[in-house]
Amino acid sequence: FFQKTLTAVKNWFTLFGWSKGQNPISIPYSLRRDLCKVQMTSSREKFLNQNLGKDTKTVYDMLFHLSGQFLPGIRSSQSLPLDPVEQMLQLHHQHSTLLAFLKSQGACLPHVMPEFLFEPDDYKKWIKMQTVLKGDVNNMSDIFSNKNILILKDSIFETMRKRAWTDVLLQVYKVFVLPRVSSRNVTDPFSLESMQSMPRIKSEPLSSNIYSPYERTILTWLNKHYEKNRKTVWKDCQKGGVPPMRWIVNFDRDLLDGLVLAAQLAAYCPYLIATHFVRMYTNPRTPEQFLHNCLILVNAMRAVSLAIDIKV
Repeated sequence: FFQKTLTAVKNWFTLFGWSKGQNPISIPYSLRRDLCKVQMTSSREKFLNQNLGKDTKTVYDMLFHLSGQFLPGIRSSQSLPLDPVEQMLQLHHQHSTLLAFLKSQGACLPHVMPEFLFEPDDYKKWIKMQTVLKGDVNNMSDIFSNKNILILKDSIFETMRKRAWTDVLLQVYKVFVLPRVSSRNVTDPFSLESMQSMPRIKSEPLSSNIYSPYERTILTWLNKHYEKNRKTVWKDCQKGGVPPMRWIVNFDRDLLDGLVLAAQLAAYCPYLIATHFVRMYTNPRTPEQFLHNCLILVNAMRAVSLAIDIKV
């Protein structure tokens, strides 16, 4: 589950997280690496790195593209100090600033410590420095009893930093992308006579402990177009009759058969009905029929150049 989530996050931020087109990323490797445009390792490499760093896109470039805001006190073009310890301290400051900035925007990241975003070598330097500052390097029991110091084994840290970066990106999406969803231009779907008997999806913030108001607005949009278009899209269906009315309340099970998403596409691209959607199963029962529907849906998306790299 976490690997599928990571892959979806990586694909979305690769495609839409940057200005001037796509920028392939890997989680957490490229994000940890691309924190500064210039990361000098020696004075002899200074000139070379400065030239190579001009086109490097950093995490802060991504945040500015999505939020329109710069992190306080952090410049996108700044470089790291030469001294390894000073590098580590500056990165810890940058990570702390990043997390504080996201939390101030409504992100939920209480489980992510700045050091969890480190490279493994920097994490080891951080732990070593903390033990020295504590005054007793050999008294490990005291270190473990200090709630401010969490020492992780290498394998556990690798898992933790991947989870931490994934959660940071998910929260970036939550606070900067989802709020763009607006219900101002969405006609109340329950004004449609055919939907009068369907229960409402409430938009109040406390009406769901799973979905945000923005996500519930999207669910309302899905319900509207599915109910409005199902009789039009599949009136001449080759593999079944008009699909039954349904109440769409989640983003997984209710979308599995491809019919709901096809109804959304048909609302904006009705010419796809005759070329694609009439061949869908309107009451799919078997995995093969689900696969058939999703193949048609993905092919329809490609036909209108909706290239968002969704696999069937």
